[in-house]
Amino acid sequence: MTDYMVTGLVKRRAELAGEMTRTQDALAQMARDLETLDAAIKLVAPDLDIPAIAPKFVRPPDDWSKRGEMSRVVLSIMRVANKPLTSREIAAQMIVQRGLTATPKLLGLMTKRVSTCLRDRRDQSLVRNVETRGGQYLEWELVR
Repeated sequence: MTDYMVTGLVKRRAELAGEMTRTQDALAQMARDLETLDAAIKLVAPDLDIPAIAPKFVRPPDDWSKRGEMSRVVLSIMRVANKPLTSREIAAQMIVQRGLTATPKLLGLMTKRVSTCLRDRRDQSLVRNVETRGGQYLEWELVR
């Protein structure tokens, strides 16, 4: 077995163990918060059957991005583009790539998210605005 393989496996194991510890700590904090809420509920409504309160599962929408995913997708779309793109054009391509149903509401939402991402990347000097061909949206290109 090669050294770089062992090093990579050891590194991944350490990361996973650290993630498990953080998750256990977060779970312990949630349990303490739940106990505090139960105590507060008993103070104001002593007759309420607390175990009968059903847990509510919150599922993020399909169009939501994980940490860093939006930037990666936006920059990859811009890398293959042969001309500057507007945030709306990038958002439309992103919707197609993700296989989402394109609706005007979703396009507007994704355009806002892409615009925010692009402004952040502009502050990091990764992208810049170019002279526009006219219209409502700024055109963006990668800084080379």
